[in-house]
Amino acid sequence: MNKFGIALLCCFLTAGRVFSQPSQAMELAEKFSADSLNGYVQNANLSPHWIDNGSKFYYSVVSEGRTVYYLVDPKKRKKVPYQLPEVKPKKQEKSASRSFTYGSSDYWKKFSTDSSFFVYGYRHDLYLQSAKDSVPIRMTQDGEPYYSFSNTNSPDTDDRKSSGIAFWIKNSHKLVAVREDKRRVGEMAIINSLAPRPVVSSYKFPVPGDKNVPQYELFLFDADKRTTTKLNIDRYPDQKIILQSQLVNGRVHLFAGQPGSHERYVYFLRKSRPADQLDLCRLDVTTGQIDELIHETNKPHFNEQLFNCRILNGGEDILWWSERTGYGKYYLYDRNGKEKAVLGQGNFVSGEIHSIDTAGRSLIMEVYGADPSIDPYYRMYARVNFDGTGFTILTPGNGYHDIAVSPDQKYLIDTYSRMDMPPVHELRNMSGKKIMDLETAEISGLVERGWKAPELLCVKAADDSTLLYGYLYKPFDFDSTKKYPVISNVYPGPQDDLLPRKFTLDDNYNQSLAQLGCIVVTVAYRGSSPYRGREFHCFGYGNLRDYPLADDKHVLEQLAAERSYIDLDRVGIYGHSGGGFMSATAILTHPDFYKVAVAASGNYDSNIYTQWWGETYHGIWEGKNGFETRIPTTSELASRLKGKLFLITGDVDKNVHPSQTFRLVDALIKNNKRFDMMVLPGKDHGLGDKYYINLIRYYFLENLIEK
Repeated sequence: MNKFGIALLCCFLTAGRVFSQPSQAMELAEKFSADSLNGYVQNANLSPHWIDNGSKFYYSVVSEGRTVYYLVDPKKRKKVPYQLPEVKPKKQEKSASRSFTYGSSDYWKKFSTDSSFFVYGYRHDLYLQSAKDSVPIRMTQDGEPYYSFSNTNSPDTDDRKSSGIAFWIKNSHKLVAVREDKRRVGEMAIINSLAPRPVVSSYKFPVPGDKNVPQYELFLFDADKRTTTKLNIDRYPDQKIILQSQLVNGRVHLFAGQPGSHERYVYFLRKSRPADQLDLCRLDVTTGQIDELIHETNKPHFNEQLFNCRILNGGEDILWWSERTGYGKYYLYDRNGKEKAVLGQGNFVSGEIHSIDTAGRSLIMEVYGADPSIDPYYRMYARVNFDGTGFTILTPGNGYHDIAVSPDQKYLIDTYSRMDMPPVHELRNMSGKKIMDLETAEISGLVERGWKAPELLCVKAADDSTLLYGYLYKPFDFDSTKKYPVISNVYPGPQDDLLPRKFTLDDNYNQSLAQLGCIVVTVAYRGSSPYRGREFHCFGYGNLRDYPLADDKHVLEQLAAERSYIDLDRVGIYGHSGGGFMSATAILTHPDFYKVAVAASGNYDSNIYTQWWGETYHGIWEGKNGFETRIPTTSELASRLKGKLFLITGDVDKNVHPSQTFRLVDALIKNNKRFDMMVLPGKDHGLGDKYYINLIRYYFLENLIEK
């Protein structure tokens, strides 16, 4: 047998030993995984059923293995056992809804309000048809794949498709549509090696600094006149157009109602390519005129995660979210774009709107950091009037809150928790005053099993000033006289930090990983979250590769100085996606500090990652030949590797393409570096199955913990 055969045999024998005979430490890790523990938490959620026009409600809890119901009378502040009334099945009534009339086979028909007309996409053009006529009218002539009025970019077929981003104007025969032009956008491809025959899948994927990026057109169609009008919406090079209720990066830019819900106007957003200028525009469908109601510049970029806009009361009121003071707030404008009020003053961030009372001219919204005495990431809810008066915190408890408001808007059920505190359910009035306690989640079985809550951290960033928040996990058999290796679980953002704030078991496998015999730390770094204001969120702008590294190293050194049980000679780091990119970058940047890194699905070269990410968070500028950017890569640091690096990727990942990993691998090989790698066939960006989790556990166990 040659040397290669011996090495391969040893590899298989090792794999057989590791995965068929788990160590005691691995068994302990699995015992305290989320899958093993979820059944030991009861009554974490409380679902109210409001009755008597919202003046009372009942809910259920599990007690001693059986379901018990309680009836609550908020006015009398009483909670009594409740017998659920028997519900007789109702006869199903026939619906006059158009969706039932035409059935699923007609899903591609998009009807006007009075059902006189419908539109659809066919071979990428828009077709109009009267409900009384079988002959369609072709409204456009130039459609083609990636320049289409259909909701598909596949080659021409005889199938009729839904008409994509097109909306009828309420009580009219006019239609507004956006067409996206991706014809010149570059492609990427993956290979599905597990298909009967390996299959190539290609897709459009604009990257930072691309010359050719998606372009947008806005059209107004008149069914009565059979006319098609392309509207002039140009202001910024490579601008983006967002109609009401479109999804952007997984989040809805909310407007009041669906596009076309106003009988005369359609509202849309217009954003510059560097994401630093944003307009609210209004189209008058009766004249075709477009007015710019609000224009705002926000440097270095707008907060895409929290930006929001609402069109209320037929367009008489506009709510607009802005970070113009450094902290995101809602501003009230009139129908002509004149600012009237700011809804809440202070150094806190206003988040999503929970509900709006247009008649009472008030709203309930999320707020972050409104109470400086508690963790600024804890979501609270506040009520405020449209004129900015009456700002009231409705949920003052020290934790992360969820609410359920009664139909009559007089009461709310407040559920809040922390990583070290199971959910508490309370009844409050709309002034935030607690009326009564309802329930507390039951975790006695969890505690009896040996579970312990993580330690809540508040530490300083590398500037020795900014406070950072996170968690520290210990083995449940922790011995303060011993020395433990420390592993940092990381995710740098910038769009999120992925740390849970409410009660969560085995957060990102950190709790179970600690049971192998290590300390696990996870912290939200500067630049990682949109919830702490513009300065914090934009900390990494222009430094997308390196900005979180100093904070992570400083936090671990800080903790070790205070805790003698942390062994800084055995430091590990791991993460997925942005966390994978940070982990590999960290061990290459500080090779004498980090000894072991597990990096999964990392965007090690953000120049070939998605356009909006790199251009928004690193920056882009207009050069002689158009827009330009250049983001430093992890591969540039490959010569610095000293410790153990384990790279993991799925081979069909369309989010962070596997070529990101392969480019880093190529750089490591060229620098004659030893490393480990696993390509998981058939896996996309989501890797979180048991095999993947155990890869991480075993790697740290064998290379850091038991070393």
